[in-house]
Amino acid sequence: MPAVNETTPPDRALQATRAVAVGSLLGLIVLGLAWELWLAPTGRGTLAWKVLPLVLPLSGLLKHRMYTYRWVSLFVWLYFIEGVVRATTEPGIVVLLGSIEVLLCVVLFAACAFHVRWRLSRPREAT
Repeated sequence: MPAVNETTPPDRALQATRAVAVGSLLGLIVLGLAWELWLAPTGRGTLAWKVLPLVLPLSGLLKHRMYTYRWVSLFVWLYFIEGVVRATTEPGIVVLLGSIEVLLCVVLFAACAFHVRWRLSRPREAT
């Protein structure tokens, strides 16, 4: 049995960050669709297309692709900015929806950042 280094997180930590990342990404997708199609649509629901780029990284996150975790942690800030702007400039339920979007973006960023950090800190196994 290999020795466990103190700095090496258990596989449970990686599984947890993956679950949180996938969950918050799915939350952003559902929120974006519900927001633009039912809750507070702008126009005729044409802005629901903004959710499409969020579907692309889902496969990479599920397959533990490091590259996907890295670029999603940068990409999510576009949705963060949208949430902040809409929460502070529009009235009504949009304030709540924008705040939820901001929260989901921060959670997704943190999960991706921790996942990448922990995977990079793990010693490579001999192949």
